[in-house]
Amino acid sequence: MAKGSTAMEVRADGIAVITISNPPVNALSLDVLASLQRNYAEALSRSDVKAIVLTGAKGRFCGGFDITAFGKKPKNEKPGSLSIDFLSDIVEDAHKPSVAAIDGIALGGGLEVAMVCHARISTPSAQLGLPELQLGIIPGMGEIVENKRPWPKSLYRTDRLPDLVEVKDVLKFARVQTRKKAPNVQHPIVCIDVIEEGIVSGPRVGLMKEMLSGKMLEQSQTSKSLRHLFFAQRATSKIPNITNIGLTPRKIKKAAIVGGGLMGSGIATVLILNNFKVALKEVNEQFLSAGINRVKGNLQSFVRKGQLTKEDCEKKFSLLSGVLDYEQFRDADVVIEAAIEDILLKQQIFSDLEKYCHHNCILATNTSTIDLNLIGQKTATQDRIVGAHFFSPAHVMPLLEIVRTHQTSSQVIVDLLDVAKKIRKTPIVVGNCTGFAVNRMFFPYGQAASFLVDYGLDVYHIDHVITQFGMPMGPFRLADLVGFGVATATRKQYFQSYPERCYKSMLLLQILLEDNRTGESSRKGFYVYDDKRKASRDPDLRMYIEKSRNMAGVTQDPKLMKFTDNDIVEVILFPVVNEACRVLDEGISLKASDLDVASVMGMGFPSYSEKSCKPKLLLFNAFATRTSREEFTKGTISVQWPPPLCHYGICLGEINIVLRQILDNTQSDGPDACAKTGATSPHS
Repeated sequence: MAKGSTAMEVRADGIAVITISNPPVNALSLDVLASLQRNYAEALSRSDVKAIVLTGAKGRFCGGFDITAFGKKPKNEKPGSLSIDFLSDIVEDAHKPSVAAIDGIALGGGLEVAMVCHARISTPSAQLGLPELQLGIIPGMGEIVENKRPWPKSLYRTDRLPDLVEVKDVLKFARVQTRKKAPNVQHPIVCIDVIEEGIVSGPRVGLMKEMLSGKMLEQSQTSKSLRHLFFAQRATSKIPNITNIGLTPRKIKKAAIVGGGLMGSGIATVLILNNFKVALKEVNEQFLSAGINRVKGNLQSFVRKGQLTKEDCEKKFSLLSGVLDYEQFRDADVVIEAAIEDILLKQQIFSDLEKYCHHNCILATNTSTIDLNLIGQKTATQDRIVGAHFFSPAHVMPLLEIVRTHQTSSQVIVDLLDVAKKIRKTPIVVGNCTGFAVNRMFFPYGQAASFLVDYGLDVYHIDHVITQFGMPMGPFRLADLVGFGVATATRKQYFQSYPERCYKSMLLLQILLEDNRTGESSRKGFYVYDDKRKASRDPDLRMYIEKSRNMAGVTQDPKLMKFTDNDIVEVILFPVVNEACRVLDEGISLKASDLDVASVMGMGFPSYSEKSCKPKLLLFNAFATRTSREEFTKGTISVQWPPPLCHYGICLGEINIVLRQILDNTQSDGPDACAKTGATSPHS
């Protein structure tokens, strides 16, 4: 593998042009940094060089420090040799001016090097940023401490700072806000600490703290996890025997969508935002008007946030056409069905699509759960049927789950991967089964929570514990968001496909539905909602829970009531881990890192929780510090609810003994106890 480097050319006018070259993004590898230091030393020592221009090869300035080099720096490296000795004392304090000529990208360390220069010039399309916090680290080349101004001696410019008391108040407020936004990670606070050190103790002391803090953060579990996810995201589109066999994506100009509900309108939004023509079909004028208005509302939300101009909004909206039949589907290159989760309806839609769409048109479904073989049962051309599962809201969530059957052609997969890239989604390609990868992994999430509520724990406490762990919302708030109708339909699918590990009780959900509590859409579910959809606890919920327990013949169990918060997290999320292991073991997912990406980007699983990077699952390693009892051990471990474990599974240990006792006590009440309570049998 060729090493990265820099090259220097001294022009006749005395300008030394130093070019960074390290494809594909001109990253600052150790080789590049060593070469850059040599070039600068030569340029500063030569009498024929008057000034220095720093740029990047092939239209890219620099994508930042080479992440693969973390932990590979020389052990005897002098502290501060890069940020202080070279960038500050040599480049910035040089008697010859340096100018950064920026095109393409200047990110992370690349932008920091540009800011060390005495001046910068860029093309209008250049992208600048310091994304280090996304990797669990802080900018480490002096940019936190320094307040760059034109040459010279910008390191010591403090004339723009208020008095120290006011500065400390600002930083105190920043810490409070940061802890609210990122309560489970330390690196944003470390960043503020470094800024304060530079202001209070002076810039060189601040630079040294920045360097030492950066080294500490590089070795943190958070940074290792986030770097793992960084590479995992970039590996999702590499599919063996599909993306490496020379296929090129076909041009997709027009898309058609069946269904203008929440998902259909969201998919239409993301497509027109990225310049695809879209035909949106509904069954009548009322539904069609509602769907189009949803798309318009989505676009207007981008305008309000300043992410889209009014003119651009109108241009994007003009790409959408509403239809009541399939005539405009004849020239569509891809159709995405986004109707309700009804197998018979979907089968009819696909049968109709086959009649109207041209023979190369991709026939995709946005189903979140239903087996694609069932949906395409009445369709002759099985090779172009594929899942295109967006996550709600589709125009916001970054993941696209591409589901293939054994008949789906490789060309169709390549085409959808290209669409995902153009609409700025991260794709994962998975196999076909009920729930696919993401929803199948997480179907025990809500079921385990329901089990705990049936036997005595509080709905709101469970949600609180799970959000404190790092999930964006608890299982009951999530059920409200999804809607009880969808939750009921999907539970039936899971029970048909995985009956041996389903918690069968649905009494509470049924009782709530009978009282027209359907979730957030009806303003009442497990929570109640105001006009702005803000969730509040409902004291009346206790009445529904008591009714459900009475009908099932179950009571609060004192042993379960003693569960700690950690116990609750484990009972709810260990079954998710085990289902993820099954998904991997069955070949539904090709690699564990795809499931990491799916969990984080599809369900909001905390990306900073991993103990060790590979080859294990993020999900698994989130708990590895607390349980190493059966860490990736071959052989089935016999437990009951939560679900039995496949090999590679996690053992619940003492917690499971309590759960088993609860089930045994319930089942001793009579032969129908399992049916009444929904508990699984002793051999489930």
